[in-house]
Amino acid sequence: MSLTHSQKLLSRLWSSYAQIRQFAVPAFAPSWHEESLDNPVLAPSASKLPSPSQSVEVDEFLKDKFGRKHSYLRISLTERCNLRCQYCMPAEGVQLTKKEHLLTTEEIIRIASVFVAGGVKKIRLTGGEPLLRPDIAEICEGLNSLPGLEDIVLTTNGVLLTRKLPSLLKSGLRSVNISLDTLIPAKFELIARRRGWEKVIEGIDSALDAGLVPLKINCVVTRGVNEEEMVDFVKWTEKKAVDVRFIEYMPFAENKWNDKKIVPYFEMLDIIKRKYPDLIRLQDKPNDTSKAYKVPGFKGQFGFITSMTANFCGSCNRLRLTADGNLKVCLFGNAEVSLRDVLRSGVGDSELREVIGDAVQRKKKQHAGMLNIAKAPGRPMILIGG
Repeated sequence: MSLTHSQKLLSRLWSSYAQIRQFAVPAFAPSWHEESLDNPVLAPSASKLPSPSQSVEVDEFLKDKFGRKHSYLRISLTERCNLRCQYCMPAEGVQLTKKEHLLTTEEIIRIASVFVAGGVKKIRLTGGEPLLRPDIAEICEGLNSLPGLEDIVLTTNGVLLTRKLPSLLKSGLRSVNISLDTLIPAKFELIARRRGWEKVIEGIDSALDAGLVPLKINCVVTRGVNEEEMVDFVKWTEKKAVDVRFIEYMPFAENKWNDKKIVPYFEMLDIIKRKYPDLIRLQDKPNDTSKAYKVPGFKGQFGFITSMTANFCGSCNRLRLTADGNLKVCLFGNAEVSLRDVLRSGVGDSELREVIGDAVQRKKKQHAGMLNIAKAPGRPMILIGG
C-alpha cells in the first residue's frame, strides 16, 4: 500500500526524532515525556504538562473551561509594516483597515485596563511593525500607569529600534524581541523583500547596550532558505547575550505554506548537535513557548518554538487583540469577537468583561494541527499581530 504525503511527512519526522530521542528528553523531565514518546509528531508535548499557569491568580472571566488562566495579552498596534517577509504577508501587501476602524490610543488603554484589572501581568506590543505607530511611546506610558501590570514588552523587526528605543525605555518598556531570519544581508533582502539588515543589527546592538539582556531574537526557519544558518546563529550566542529562538514555519493565509518547507524541532536540534554535541538543556520557565538550550561557556542561549510538531497549548496563557480591535483567543483559531464595537457601543467595564469571558470560554483545548490549519481560512500573520 502506498503512503500518503502526510504519512511520508510523519515518517520523516519520526526518523529525525529517533536519532536524537535520548538527547531531546532532558534529564529533569517528568514521566509524562515517556508517555508521549509513542507519538513522534507531538512528543514531547507541553500540552501534557500540568499547566504552570495554575499558580497565577486571575479573575474568572480570564479562565477557560480547561483550567488555563490567561495573564498575558498581545496587542497589535498597526497592520502596517516596512518589510514584506515571505512567511508573514504576500509581496503585494494586504488590504489595510481604514484608520477610523483601528483602535485609538485611548481605546487600547481602556481595553488593556480591563484585562489588567482581571489579572493580566504582561502585555506585548506587536504589529505589523509596532514602531511605525507614532503614538507608541504614549501607549507605553498609558499601559505603564495601570496598577498591577508587571511587564510591557515589544516585538519588532528592529529597523527603527535604534531611533525609537530611548523614548520607549523612558515610557516603561522593559524588554524587546527582534525578528531576524538570516545573518547574510543579501538573503535578508530576499526574505524580507526590502533592505534593512544593517539597521536591524544596529537595533540589536542598541538594545544590548541598553541592558535588555538576554535579548530575544526570533528566527523563522524555512527549509531551503535558512536552515543551514542555524549553527551560525548558535555561534553568535558565544559573544552576545542573545536568546535565539528558532521558530517552526507556521501556516497563515497567503504565506504559501506547505509541509515541505517546515524544518521540525528534532531535525533542527540534530543539525545543531552535530556541531555542538555537548549542548545543555535548560529548565524552561512557566508558560515558556521556547524549549531552551545552551552551549557551555557561551554568553547567550537558543531555543525552539515548536507550534507545529510539539504544541504547548496545554500551558497557553495568551490572548491577542488585533489592531482593528478583535479578540483572538488562539493564534490559529478563526473565531474572533470585536471589542472595538462593544466598546464603541458605550458599555461599561462589566459588560466588556462579560464579552471577553464568553470568548475565553470558547477557547479550544488545542489547535487543529498543522495540516488542518493550512487548509483553514484565516488572516495573514500581518493582520493578526506577531
